Amino acid sequence: MTDSVTAWSVRAFHDELRREADADPWLIVQVTSGERFEAMHLPGAQWVDPRELMHGGPPAPGLLPELPRLQALVQRLGYEPGRRVIALDDEGGGWAGRFLWTLDCLGQRNWAFLDGGLIAWANAGLPLEQGSPVAAAPSAWTGTLDPRPLATRDEVLTACTTGSAQIWDARSLEEHLGQRSASARAGRIPGAKHLDWLELMDPARDYQLPEDLAARINGAGIDLGAPVIAHCQTHHRSSLAYLTGRLLGAEGIRAYAGSWSEWGNDPTLPLETGPRT
Repeated sequence: MTDSVTAWSVRAFHDELRREADADPWLIVQVTSGERFEAMHLPGAQWVDPRELMHGGPPAPGLLPELPRLQALVQRLGYEPGRRVIALDDEGGGWAGRFLWTLDCLGQRNWAFLDGGLIAWANAGLPLEQGSPVAAAPSAWTGTLDPRPLATRDEVLTACTTGSAQIWDARSLEEHLGQRSASARAGRIPGAKHLDWLELMDPARDYQLPEDLAARINGAGIDLGAPVIAHCQTHHRSSLAYLTGRLLGAEGIRAYAGSWSEWGNDPTLPLETGPRT
């Protein structure tokens, strides 16, 4: 099956659900805190806690969880290959992107993103529900990992020394310059290009993707027609970078899930600080 990814506006998706009320339902996945889900969620949505998408252990908590954990998550959601799935969050796309990247890592590369997510849906006055999610009929899906969306530390090291792939740093500018760090060391991966994940959302438009998204990425010197490896601190923020690349047709985009939490805590790895020359 070929890849098929898209972004839906909230009104278009609401209309789609109304038209297909009696058809095979979408799997709507809301990736938010449990408190937010219980306060408001899309009708029929399933809940994913962001922590379910992370390994969680030091020094690199953003690594992918073990396959049995991922299989259990997918089964709980009732996902079956070929079922239409759309993901949303309440922050502009980071956690939704992390879930969709996880689907890619499981070889399920056909999905949709709800642009603007819960913020845009609520601000449009569209229907919301409260309370715990209704349990889905569990699936028996037991897929395997697909290595294509993943970049390891050694692959990133090769990329930054040979130029075989561009490194996209989606952290803040202060982190990129080495002025602030949540790891033992501050700085950036040598040669990394910078575009803050906040540039990939538009607060004035309910945190939808900006209309000039491709131009912003290109303006940062990132060529989506060539191999790209995205990272941040834990591959939360860079999940939005990965998501936007996929939506723009980047076939060679991957994510370094170890991110700066791994790189910045390993004294054997090279780094740069200060403005790029």
